[in-house]
Amino acid sequence: MEDIIEVKSKKLPVMEAFYTIQGEGYHTGKAAFFIRIAGCDVGCHWCDVKESWPFEGHPEYTVLELVELASSYPSRLVIITGGEPFLHDMTELTDGLRNAGFQVHVETAGVYPLSGTWDWICLSPKKFVPARDEYFNNAHEIKVIVYNKSDFEWLKTFSSKIKSSSLSYLQPEWSKKDKMMPEIVEFVKNNPSWEISLQTHKYLQIP
Repeated sequence: MEDIIEVKSKKLPVMEAFYTIQGEGYHTGKAAFFIRIAGCDVGCHWCDVKESWPFEGHPEYTVLELVELASSYPSRLVIITGGEPFLHDMTELTDGLRNAGFQVHVETAGVYPLSGTWDWICLSPKKFVPARDEYFNNAHEIKVIVYNKSDFEWLKTFSSKIKSSSLSYLQPEWSKKDKMMPEIVEFVKNNPSWEISLQTHKYLQIP
């Protein structure tokens, strides 16, 4: 992966960039400009943006172009997502956005080295590839996607790594929400250090 990670000063492949409302986690309800970086090899079978997995076939943008796009909207919040953003070096992008006055958030599975300077890190660990300890040490928010009952046992394998200052959320995978929500409710009632996150943007039918 050396050639993938060494992309500082190069253009970044972007599957899509759009202005909407953050629908998940602590910052739910805030207007934000999303930049979905292309490329992911984590392989979540329930992923709802599998078209973001390939590196090829997506337009490439310079940092300046992305800053200009974000600046055309009134919110000063940018959320970097994927794909898996940290397949790329995020230093130049976060520096450019922060220098332009943006708060910069990221959503990641945490499986590649952390890069860039962030105002908020949302770690969403996955069963398939363990998250690196540096993400547990730096994450402001942990978001676990619950697909089946075994996920409750799995999350116990890394619960001790979560900082006491981090916010911890359980979020039902969208196609399983009706089945898993009662299980999540009971788990949170018995484990109140966890909270519930919903994909409110899907209920609102917005991007």
